[in-house]
Amino acid sequence: MPPKPRPHGKRKPPPTSGGQDRRVLVIGVAVGVALLALAGIGFAVAAGGDEGPGDARAALEAAGCTLTTANALRGVHSITSPGGTSDEWNTDPPTSGPHYEVPAVWGSYTEPANQAQLVHNLEHGGVTIQYGPDVPATTLAELQEFAQDNPRGTILAPYEPLGDQIALGAWVTESASQPDKGTTYLAKCAAFDAEAFQAFLDAYQFQGPERFPADSLLPGRT
Repeated sequence: MPPKPRPHGKRKPPPTSGGQDRRVLVIGVAVGVALLALAGIGFAVAAGGDEGPGDARAALEAAGCTLTTANALRGVHSITSPGGTSDEWNTDPPTSGPHYEVPAVWGSYTEPANQAQLVHNLEHGGVTIQYGPDVPATTLAELQEFAQDNPRGTILAPYEPLGDQIALGAWVTESASQPDKGTTYLAKCAAFDAEAFQAFLDAYQFQGPERFPADSLLPGRT
């Protein structure tokens, strides 16, 4: 008798490329995420990230202002009276260094403020806006409105040596843990420019060697 034919089992379907496709897709997504992360890091670096002060120079110079920097002097309470001065001050108006132990009250002044106190305000992260007696009344009104719009950590006051100019001062350190490593910024302008002045505040305010919370630097407080 002829042998019985052997039964044939079901043929296995040929392997598909589905698994490989999924692996390729996963790898592609991972590479894409990595590239986006690197792009984000690059953007942060290009923009300056959260480290150090910003840069208001371009806005100030476009408004016709000058911006000068100086190495910050060590802050000590060596001036014994509110109206005292120091031979160590290296800018005019002063922006760092020896000062009186009690800062000035935050807000706007119609009479000159004590420079020895204002330096203490700068140490706390504030910004001073001072103007000479020859600044027009219309400009003074703009300055007062600007100070009202930026009440935290801002002092507006007259300063006779400025003549027809306006000066913005700030004391900035790399970090609160390195109070002796700092730079001061002093802008002098012949006119008020809201964009340039706001750029100065955005770049340098609240970065002093003694960093008080912004909400504690309100008008009427020291």
